[in-house]
Amino acid sequence: MIIKMKKVSAIISIFVITFLLSIDSYAQGNRERIIENRIAEAVEKYSARDFDSASAILRSIIATAPENDAAHYYLGLTEFCLNHMDAAEHELAEAVRLDPGNYWYRYRLAMLYSATDRKELTAAMFEELLKDFPKKNELYYSLIELYMSQGQTEKALGTLTQIETLFGADEAVALTRFDLLRRLGRYEEAYGSLASFSRENPSPQVLSILGDYQMSMYNDSLALKSYDEALSLSPDYAPAILGKAETFRVTRRYDEYFPLVRRFIRSREISPEGKGDYLTNLFRRADPMFLKTFSTELDSLMTDCISVHPKDSSILMAAGIYYYGTGRAQEASGYFQENMRLYPESLSATANYVELLMYTHSWTELSSEGRKAYRKFPSEPAFLEMASLADYNLGDYRKVLGICDTVLAVCKGDSLKTLNAYTTMGDMYHQLGENKKAYQAYDKALGINPRYVPVLNNYAYFLSMEGKQLKKAYAMSKITVEQEPDNPTYLDTFGWILYLQGKPLEAKPFFKHAMLYGGKDSAVILDHYAEVLYALKEYDLAFVYWMQAQARNDGEIEGLDEKIRQRKSEMNR
Repeated sequence: MIIKMKKVSAIISIFVITFLLSIDSYAQGNRERIIENRIAEAVEKYSARDFDSASAILRSIIATAPENDAAHYYLGLTEFCLNHMDAAEHELAEAVRLDPGNYWYRYRLAMLYSATDRKELTAAMFEELLKDFPKKNELYYSLIELYMSQGQTEKALGTLTQIETLFGADEAVALTRFDLLRRLGRYEEAYGSLASFSRENPSPQVLSILGDYQMSMYNDSLALKSYDEALSLSPDYAPAILGKAETFRVTRRYDEYFPLVRRFIRSREISPEGKGDYLTNLFRRADPMFLKTFSTELDSLMTDCISVHPKDSSILMAAGIYYYGTGRAQEASGYFQENMRLYPESLSATANYVELLMYTHSWTELSSEGRKAYRKFPSEPAFLEMASLADYNLGDYRKVLGICDTVLAVCKGDSLKTLNAYTTMGDMYHQLGENKKAYQAYDKALGINPRYVPVLNNYAYFLSMEGKQLKKAYAMSKITVEQEPDNPTYLDTFGWILYLQGKPLEAKPFFKHAMLYGGKDSAVILDHYAEVLYALKEYDLAFVYWMQAQARNDGEIEGLDEKIRQRKSEMNR
């Protein structure tokens, strides 16, 4: 009976042990599943760019499971995105320590070294990765870039040879070698290597590059041969079509040029962006005689392009540039407006139209459209500046001041824009005859930049016009001529202040210098110089300059004719 009880006890003990082990195994598996789910949750947060939440989840996992390499890895990526480079490096290095055979752990650590500009560590990591993962193509190209950045050209070329040995010669390798050799200034060798590759592996891209090279060497027949070979492989390959067309244009074979460009324009296989870029560059760099001589053909090209892509932004922009460049501002305006209407969220489309209004001096429209553009793109105060220019030309100085107030409110911390705003305010208050406010604005501008010569000159000149604070005006104006000794406007201001201080002899050399650098084009400067000469009793020369001032005076100097008559009468007394 006792023996039987012992057997039962033994059976129960075995059962209990087995049961407890199964519970522990189940708990362990359940714990691992919980961790996996938590990591998945963190990855979701990471993918949604909620890096703070992802970091918090991953750190809580690592606190309970410090040997979980995946948690360290994803925490490293998260800290990298938060720009916590030291923490990112620590976590990625820990992931590598825990699982040194994992390619991605090591690769991401290498990329962190690269991002923190530690080229030697990056190269060493890539070199080690290549030993373990020799088939990873992208590592070779990364190493090539690193070697080139370190000036290790031979290593870069050697790595390229490794790629060829392992993967065979292909276009990517050939183009990379071509680029490497060109960077080294070994142009003949670069094109030679490309030509050698092309003989065995012809491709449209390589043949087009070789055609461009031959054209740069003025070998137009060889260039055309390469382009034709490229087009035989791919009839719509845009670089080959354009290369061939440009060869015809440069060699003045226009009867062959225009049909080929028309083929390029009409092709629906070629992107409208490529067409727009080509036409825009053509119009901008072409000499006026070409545009005038072939206006009919160019108009036809533009019409064809618009008919193929009537709503494409790059084509509408090219049309606007073309018509403006050929003196048809109204047509240009229509295309720019259409582009803006179709793409209301496009900054460039809006900017093109607003700039056209500025170039055509359409001040009323510019005042309105500049403000509309700023409301649409409030991070671009340049639109307000263009509206301000329009208001100034319309004589609405109060509106200009309103824009300056807006710029000051939205550009706090931007010293350049604030400086320009205060400068403009000073100028506008002067135009309105409110000199006290003008000087207050200038003082604020000089508080930002005490040596800002446009403000120093205007401030000094306006004080001199009032005959006030001439010592202060002298000190400010002196800085302007020291900084820009050949600026006729600044020389005039300084010379005039000297004259007002009763120093015409000291003033004369500054006016003489101003005459050499454009002063003769200004009625005001000529008048001032004449006054100085008159004070020095150099009467004949004074009247020479007064006659020149009369010829250039467009109402800027009121009463100039009467003043000259008075001076003459004074001489005859």
